[in-house]
Amino acid sequence: MFKEFREFAMRGNVVDLAVGVIIGAAFGKIVDSLVKDVIMPPIGYLLGSVDFSNLFLVLKEGAKAAGPYETLKMAQEAGAVTINAGLFINSVVSFMIVAFSVFLLIRTLNRLKRAEAPAPTEVTTKACSYCFSAIDIKATRCPCCTSTLN
Repeated sequence: MFKEFREFAMRGNVVDLAVGVIIGAAFGKIVDSLVKDVIMPPIGYLLGSVDFSNLFLVLKEGAKAAGPYETLKMAQEAGAVTINAGLFINSVVSFMIVAFSVFLLIRTLNRLKRAEAPAPTEVTTKACSYCFSAIDIKATRCPCCTSTLN
């Protein structure tokens, strides 16, 4: 059983999938940082110094401390029940960037596959209309049945 599992795990597809998952996770962290640290701060600044990570709505105040809470972290530490709209917006932007990146990657791979497609080969044979054997395209008589070809 161990031998079968090892053969399964070492197949090319499984190893490729594992590498893809690892690289995808690392890419996801990079995109999250890009969204949180580069994209959202200027957008928040343009919208009146809004910090999207601290954009939240309190549904129920916390038992440890009453609101209002200045930051999401303060609300969570107080035990407040919140809807974290800013974190959701950050996640949506991150998803859109990842989806667009994957789209560009797949589009590039598809174009490369189309470019690598073999050119149509030149037809060098035709079928005899009487015996259906393959003969040279320039032949005027079938070598098998000796019929005259048009």
